[in-house]
Formats: sequence, C-alpha cells, structure tokens
Amino acid sequence: MAAKFTFFKVGDGDMTLIRLADTRVTTILVDCNIRVAADDPNDDTADVATELRKRLQLDVNDRPFVDVMLLSHPDEDHCRGLMTHFWLGKPEDYPDDKLERSKRRIIIREMWSSPLVFRRRSEDHVLCEDAGAFDKEARRRVTHWKNHRWATSGNRILIMGEDVKGKTSKIEEIVIKSGDWFNTIDGSPSDCFSAQLLAPAPHDDDLDLEEQLSKNESSVIMKMELRPTLGSHNVARALLGGDAEVLIWERMWTRFKDTPSTLEYDLLLAPHHCSWHTLSYDSWSKKGKDAKVSEEARNALGQALQGATIVSSSKTIKDDDRDPPCIRAKREYEGILRPVDGWFACVDDVKTENVLELEATSNGSFKRLVAGAIAAGASTAAAAAPRAGTAAK
Repeated sequence: MAAKFTFFKVGDGDMTLIRLADTRVTTILVDCNIRVAADDPNDDTADVATELRKRLQLDVNDRPFVDVMLLSHPDEDHCRGLMTHFWLGKPEDYPDDKLERSKRRIIIREMWSSPLVFRRRSEDHVLCEDAGAFDKEARRRVTHWKNHRWATSGNRILIMGEDVKGKTSKIEEIVIKSGDWFNTIDGSPSDCFSAQLLAPAPHDDDLDLEEQLSKNESSVIMKMELRPTLGSHNVARALLGGDAEVLIWERMWTRFKDTPSTLEYDLLLAPHHCSWHTLSYDSWSKKGKDAKVSEEARNALGQALQGATIVSSSKTIKDDDRDPPCIRAKREYEGILRPVDGWFACVDDVKTENVLELEATSNGSFKRLVAGAIAAGASTAAAAAPRAGTAAK
C-alpha cells in the first residue's frame, strides 16, 4: 500500500487526508472544511464528509477515527464542520454508539495544535464557533497532560511550536519546537513518517513583530517526509503551509537560504488557496501586471524537486482580478514547475469526483490516482514523471 494524499473539493478552503504506507493505514487529517450545503443531499456541493468517512477505519467499538488532526490555523475555511462531524471531548463520554455508523462522529486520537495561531488574533478576527471548540478541546488535552503526565488515544495532543514568554516551558514533553524533527503519531514512533516543524515560532525578542503577526502569518508550516511504500528507502517530501503570507515565506528564505534542501518538496499545497499575497505585498486587483513578486518568498516556495506537484485547494482559477485564488500566483507556480517537468492541479477542476487523490510512486514523486478532468497543463505523463534529480535552485 502506497502513501496517499486526498484533497477534498471544498472550494476556497483546505481539507487534506494523508494516508501512510504502513500496516495500520495511519491517517493524518490536515484542516477541515465541511460546509452545511455539503450535508444536504439535495445540494450539489461535494459531500466531502462521506468521502472522508469512506477512507477512515473503525476502532474496536465501531467508531470512525483519524490518528491525527492538524489544524494549520483557526480560520473558518480550515475548521468548518468540526463540531458536527467530530467528537470533541473525553473518549469515555462518546455519545454516538447507538447511532448508525454513518452518523457517528469521528474520534481524533491525537491533535496537533499551535497556541500561537490562537493567540495572534485581533478584535477584527474573532474565532468562529468551530475554532473555539477546537481550542477548548486542545486546552482540555493539555490540562489532562499536566494533571497526569501521560495520555491515551483520544486525549493526546502535540503542541506545534513554543508559546510566548515561556508559557509552554512546563509541558516540553509534548511541545515540538520550530526546527525540530519528530516521527511519533498517537504516541508511537512511525517507520513511514517524519516531519520537521518550520513555523510558527514566538518572537519575544521582537515585540513589535509579535504584535503585527496575524493568525494567517502564524500558520503551521511543516515539511513531511513519507515512505512511498512500506520498506522503501526513498522518501516523498510534502510542504504544507496553511495560509502563511509573504512575510513568513520571506523569513523562511532568510532562515534556510544556506540550506535550501530544508524547503525542497515533491508536493506543495499552495498556501492560502493559491493567493497572490503569499508571493507579494502588492494587491493583484489594484496593480495587476505591475504587482511585484517577492523574490525571497518565491525562492522559499520554489524548491521543487524533479517531477514535483503543486496543488491549489481552491475554486477554478480564472484569468480575472480575484484573489484567492489568483491567476498570477498560478502562473508563478507554473514557472517554478516548468524547469523540473512538474505539474500544477486545482482541486475544483476535478470534474467527475469529489476529491483529487495523489499516490506516492517508488521514486518519491506523485501520480494522480483518481480519474478526473484536471486543468490544462496537468498531464498524466507529467503527473507520473520520474524524478531525475534535484532541481537547480
């Protein structure tokens, strides 16, 4: 069984399921965007909740579960539907056992959450109800750890990044610091997975910057390395960055320009649904062709390996002044991919399916698994192109 990424058709939002190439069929869900219309059988909005459940296992009590859920940041289009479809509370209090299987809420065995993405919000960016519920459950799990110094499935949490002013100093056993590698999932080490947390990080030494950072600019940025198949010696590299904007990607390049392999990828989920503000400070709608790209941000996002894939989790990208998704950002990504014979795909352009699925190949690149009409330029040949080496940077 090969490692697989499933990108759900959620419009301008994010919802990605990662399946590892292990015997347990371990699953990592990155963000959630299940719109109310998606639950209406009379509406043509993609029923992504059903698609997700098809891909999950049941535990010994016939409860659906994900091994991990990572919330990149608490915008509504990254956590919508959480309270409706997931159980947030103590495992022993799970109330859905008498419901039919399709209606039972999904257990989150381990949460990956950053306190900074909740802390860096303003009066103009109030948490939605689902984000507040996620935050409450994260706090419950942290309190459980503080009280017991251990946790079982359904109570586990890993904190992505240190909090400001040493507020996570007493729970260091469950804190992944920026720059750290880790390979544990739900309390157990994995032979098929490792990840490096690249952001967020606190800036106690620069309080002006700390106050300026928004929750978008505080998104979890993570580099994952997955074994394409069980026992493989190769790795497939994926770079995920939530809605991180240009300032953060510039800082990524400043930090890693001497070790650019840190940012190399076979698969990139285009940040903020292919937004121009990931690559530029200029407004696309106001400046159009005169909008200037940040070379530092483009370099950070430009470390594509041979045959790399960039996916936009967004609506169809049109040649207009909309942002996100933005046609200029798409063109920049296509420019990044051209020298490495890579391919760009938009999830909404899969016409006959509710998902875009990519499976890792033995050499670490990705091939399209689900048949569908992908946007022009994303050929099957490009999707399955062998990796000849590292792209010139």
